Amino acid sequence: MDCIFCKIISGEVPSRKVYETAHSLVFMDVAGDVDGHLLAVPKEHFKNILDCEESSLRDLMLAVKEVSNHIVEDCGYDGVNLLNASGESAG
Repeated sequence: MDCIFCKIISGEVPSRKVYETAHSLVFMDVAGDVDGHLLAVPKEHFKNILDCEESSLRDLMLAVKEVSNHIVEDCGYDGVNLLNASGESAG
């Protein structure tokens, strides 16, 4: 499979991990063009959020919440912006 996220999860492509559970990974965006830009992905490959299994999606959203709370409470940010783009037309 030629999925960059699967390669990051497997360690084939290095990443700056921020938070990890048995089923989810949150890491820094390598582009670095947006301060604090993080990506959160399930460790199991899914095409997008629309086909993500409920248990994986639940774990992923709990990871997002945990990291978001940390960013606001401990890192000096006053809020977070969450974005999901699912499908080609979503960008």
